[in-house]
Amino acid sequence: MPKIWAFFIFNYFLNKKNFFEQYKDMFTLFVRAVLVYTIVLIVFRLMGKRQLGQMQPFELVLTLIIADLATIPMAESSVPILHGVIPLLTLVTVHYFLTIITKKSDVLNRFISGKPIIVINPKGVDYNAIKSLNISVDDLFEAIRGNGFFSLDEIQYAIVETNGTINVLSKNDFSPVTLGNLKEISNGNSFKLKNISEIDAPTIPITLIAEGKINKNNLKAASLEENDIKKILEKTKTKNIKNVLILTIDGNGKVYFQAKKGNYQTFTYPYSKVVI
Repeated sequence: MPKIWAFFIFNYFLNKKNFFEQYKDMFTLFVRAVLVYTIVLIVFRLMGKRQLGQMQPFELVLTLIIADLATIPMAESSVPILHGVIPLLTLVTVHYFLTIITKKSDVLNRFISGKPIIVINPKGVDYNAIKSLNISVDDLFEAIRGNGFFSLDEIQYAIVETNGTINVLSKNDFSPVTLGNLKEISNGNSFKLKNISEIDAPTIPITLIAEGKINKNNLKAASLEENDIKKILEKTKTKNIKNVLILTIDGNGKVYFQAKKGNYQTFTYPYSKVVI
């Protein structure tokens, strides 16, 4: 950076008369870039302090349009800077009034932003819900892992919010223990916890079937064969693999199964030792 400034200073003293004429376009673009950057910064400040993942759909669209409009007056010196600034200010004004209207009208807010949708309930995964949201089972697993859960049977509810994030409510058995919980359990009396050696170490479930398709790489990683899949499906009284929404198994042999229509069920696969 210092070398660039040294270059300009050297050229200035070398050719004072024609210096500004020579670099006129460059200085113009520099000033325009600073002005547009300042205006865009003010625009985003007016929009509020939301992170990208917290934006509503219309806010994300607005952000993309602003980014595109901002490049025009910076890159094209022939375009008057007002031609870029006026659309930016217009969009901010529209956003401001749209935000006010959506706060006052639930119908319009639901139309523009949508509504939260429950994708996991006490019965299991709601296949129709994830299908309507165009979410795959793999996407769902990734989201719940991001919330700190690795098995679906640990979850009471999972909700897709209007901004696309997924929030999870765990079942009581898998919720963090608080002092209030301990007082409620003990009821003032002492109680004895299980020896840690009596509890199976947790393992990460591996997906064997997702939306009717067998994952052969995962099947191999779990040291299982397609014949094992057939035996598991026989236990669930499922004849067609295409009817399976989710089938997972962990290192302790615990199976989580759910058909596309029906409640989930869990059981232990007794036929062989699963290696994950």
